[in-house]
Amino acid sequence: MSAGPTQPRSEPRPPVRHMRRNPPIAGEAEAIAQAQAGDGESFEILYSLHKRRVYSLCLRMLGNVAEAEDLTQEAFLQLHRKIGTFRGDSAFSTWLHRLAVNVVLMHLRKKGLPQISLEEALEPSQEDGPRRDLGERDLVLSGSLDRVALERAVENLPPGYRLVFVLHDVEGYEHNEIADMLNCSIGNSKSQLHKARMKLRDLLRSGQRKEESVA
Repeated sequence: MSAGPTQPRSEPRPPVRHMRRNPPIAGEAEAIAQAQAGDGESFEILYSLHKRRVYSLCLRMLGNVAEAEDLTQEAFLQLHRKIGTFRGDSAFSTWLHRLAVNVVLMHLRKKGLPQISLEEALEPSQEDGPRRDLGERDLVLSGSLDRVALERAVENLPPGYRLVFVLHDVEGYEHNEIADMLNCSIGNSKSQLHKARMKLRDLLRSGQRKEESVA
């Protein structure tokens, strides 16, 4: 005897009838407007559109799968509460990602984990090699790299380095924005990014040497 149709996972409302009162939602803008008006199905559309990127952001910032899953859910709970405050001054994805970043940072503060070392020197040490502009693009890291190897290397960065690297090189925040989010100076943000990139180069080279030795 075949089982009946399964309901969508995590469905908080009664099953939706096949006959809909509202016309199909044309796109994200309409989904946002209807979600702001309290339409649950429109909110679920936004969740489906953005859940993967929000989860990826949380995972990169935290380096922990379980925490990333929990904070992804928390980010969308916050979105449900605050979506009425979205005014379209920026792209919705940008606004949502900033909301998710704040959720992660609040989580880290509650745990008392050090996000960034404010005592760390603003200049790179002599061990880091020749001085260069700390805000410039790292040509080695922006080249063609194995995505899995890069993701693994990012996960192995110290928490402070990882946060600044993800916020700047992945999410595209400027150093003044990062300094405001992490309560540090702009120079410290640049220093942390420089050190994160140097550490990533070392991790990627080490991983490549291991692969070559196995081969």
